[in-house]
Amino acid sequence: MPLVASGQYVSQVWNPDNGDGTYKNPVLNADYSDPDVCVVGDDYYLTASSFNCIPGLPILHSRDLVNWEIIGHALQKQLPAVLFKKPLHGKGVWAPSIRHHDGMFYIYWGDPDNGIMMVKSADPAGNWSKPVCVVKGKGLIDTCPLWDDDGRCYLVNAYAASRKHINSILLVRELSADGTEAIGNPTIVFDGNMNGNFTSEGPKFYKRDGYYYIMWPAGGVENGWQMCARAKSPFGPYEYRRVMDKGNSSINGPHQGGWVRSSAGEDWFMHFQDKGCYGRVVHLQPMTWKDGWPVIGVDKDGDGVGEPVLAYKKPKHNGYAWNNVNPVESDEFNTPHMGLQWQWHANYSEDYGMPTSLGVFRLYTHKLSKHFVNMHEVPNLLLQKIPSERCCVTTKVRFAAKAEGQYGGLIMMGRDYSALAIKRVGESFELQQITCLNADKGDSAVTKKIATFKPTAKDETQYKPALYMDIYLRLTVEKGGKTRFAYSLDGKKYKDCGKEFQMREGVWIGAKMGLFAVEPAKDMNGKITDCGYLDADWFRVEK
Repeated sequence: MPLVASGQYVSQVWNPDNGDGTYKNPVLNADYSDPDVCVVGDDYYLTASSFNCIPGLPILHSRDLVNWEIIGHALQKQLPAVLFKKPLHGKGVWAPSIRHHDGMFYIYWGDPDNGIMMVKSADPAGNWSKPVCVVKGKGLIDTCPLWDDDGRCYLVNAYAASRKHINSILLVRELSADGTEAIGNPTIVFDGNMNGNFTSEGPKFYKRDGYYYIMWPAGGVENGWQMCARAKSPFGPYEYRRVMDKGNSSINGPHQGGWVRSSAGEDWFMHFQDKGCYGRVVHLQPMTWKDGWPVIGVDKDGDGVGEPVLAYKKPKHNGYAWNNVNPVESDEFNTPHMGLQWQWHANYSEDYGMPTSLGVFRLYTHKLSKHFVNMHEVPNLLLQKIPSERCCVTTKVRFAAKAEGQYGGLIMMGRDYSALAIKRVGESFELQQITCLNADKGDSAVTKKIATFKPTAKDETQYKPALYMDIYLRLTVEKGGKTRFAYSLDGKKYKDCGKEFQMREGVWIGAKMGLFAVEPAKDMNGKITDCGYLDADWFRVEK
């Protein structure tokens, strides 16, 4: 049964549908790195890299390739679990591909430290299987399967030079018909070192009119181009050519993505553009064919190499028409399930926090390590992607402190981070800005005191009582990633505070915003205290 838009969420900060039969890029103005897409009937499904963030492998659904909603995640726990119980920044899920074959959806990805992984499901919005390691080994990344007309299965992949010390080559090997294991040795089908197509990676595998096609980016994330190769055999030999580059457009890259043919018979290509601290946003390009070769984007000079468009007519579609459906951002925390926009920085544990039936989401204070330096070690950061170049985020929270030194609040997280935190100091609370530059390199955070408040409430019981602070916290993002903080005690009048912060990307991901709650490993007397907690009433993303 085809899916329909469930929540009809409309973003206040970015909507790519112009409402007049055209769209503007990016169609996903958030960090959906290395996107891939498949079509089943009139429904499109997209997934993207999630690296160490959990739940991973986001699943997005669309009817027109322009309006998208998040419908689930294909990965609930990364393996080996003993390693991913802590943040392994930049590791985990690299460059997945999504395919539909014989009634099942498959997602393959490369874990650069463990091998080629796969999950599958009959329902993309439902439960997915546990990950299966299809090929073990280091440095195997950017994988994509192709089921041939005779039922045989082939897989293309690239290497990560950081793990394998080999780069810019593409490999093809045969898998078992069920796609669960390699039954043949790999063959190099392209070597970008020999022809100027350095950093060849992210290949996708297709078949059309008797030809096998591999499409991939080369030249690097920020300044690269799109390549295509074709052959009469999956193992080649392949002829190749460039099919899209930046040209005279303002879209740098353009980088890794995938081709999809609609049920209306049109061809489209989705790819990402690197936007620094915002991450890698997703563009939609028209695609045509010329002499058996794809032309991605618009070929203004007729040389067979397209360039990206910033606006274009929407794809034709059959059936139910979508308008103004966007990935969810704001959260009122009124359901017993965590919103699909949220991710943790490591495999989930119940002591991080959870939804409640009380109309709030509760985050428990994570006990920091004895040698804590900065928040780069914290797994229970509840974060989501930045949805636009400009946005304003406000959250209403109650912080419950069982002991001195517990703190929590609103954070903008990346290789650098800054947070607006409420911290218990004695019998009062301090509002602080906590900023760390080069957190990924182990540098220490700097704390600036902003204000001191008396508790807004206390426990009546004397059994391990808590002090409470009710406060509204706000961050505003301006173009270029400039971030400012503010707070309010009544939700009406906000006071700017702290120092302006420059957003910075994380490890292979854009900066992310959200909530946190932490405490020292032990209190001032060397004792382990009961956890405090942060109850978030709502989290609203607005202009």
